[in-house]
Amino acid sequence: MKRYRHYDKGTAVILSCFGSVVEQKLYEDLKSAMQESFEGVDFFISFSSRMVLKELAARGMEYRNLPQVLADTDRAGYRRVVVASINLFPTDEHELLVKTVEGFSRFSLSRIRHTGAIFDSSAQTSAVLKKLDDTIGREECANLYVIHGVPPLDLKGLGAVEYSHGLLEALSPANFCCSLEGAYPWSALKDRLMHDIAQRGYKKVQVVPMLLVSGNHYIKDMVGIRDELSERFESFIAPALGQSGRFNLLEFEDIPRLIRRKIFEEIEKFGC
Repeated sequence: MKRYRHYDKGTAVILSCFGSVVEQKLYEDLKSAMQESFEGVDFFISFSSRMVLKELAARGMEYRNLPQVLADTDRAGYRRVVVASINLFPTDEHELLVKTVEGFSRFSLSRIRHTGAIFDSSAQTSAVLKKLDDTIGREECANLYVIHGVPPLDLKGLGAVEYSHGLLEALSPANFCCSLEGAYPWSALKDRLMHDIAQRGYKKVQVVPMLLVSGNHYIKDMVGIRDELSERFESFIAPALGQSGRFNLLEFEDIPRLIRRKIFEEIEKFGC
């Protein structure tokens, strides 16, 4: 096919992220770290949040969504493209990524693959969450893990959210779990959670945001939960895992390591 002769570049990886106005630099840091790990592979970033794209553009920072970046890699002539899902769970944002890749693959001559979401394997998820719990646990302190949650109850991928919720609570009697929205929300469970925490004898509570990057949900929701807990307990948000100053799962070393592994596996499937 004559057109294919114009596809003369090697492999590109697109980090497909939701995006953040507050913690945008963490995605750039992730891109730099991944770039150092893969010799001869070019890395790009896409954001799916229209609000984030608009806010960053207003600040003079131009980013693109996944369809735009896929079009850029196709125009540049990359023969192989891996879209890395920088989504914690395989729910709605990840499913949009999958549909976008499937659609592009219908007409692009690039070979396009995508990774799974970060928590799409019980073995890998168990290992990461166990390591996280071992890392941030404190003596005589309860841990309230707060998952973002997904409002619809019929979405594909909700099993991964449910599994993570159940595993975190099963790992230690000090662990409790709720969501910001979706199943088991803080708004509905807060009285019962505070009762159960007190019943187990804890006077301190550590709020652990289960968010890749702590943007507006950290500033508004996590702080609000901490303040409500402060009416009965000595409460605080888990300290930063890196240099950002806030708790971001993307700074937990096992998360980038798992993303790197998933990218490597998809590149290997190209047979190159």
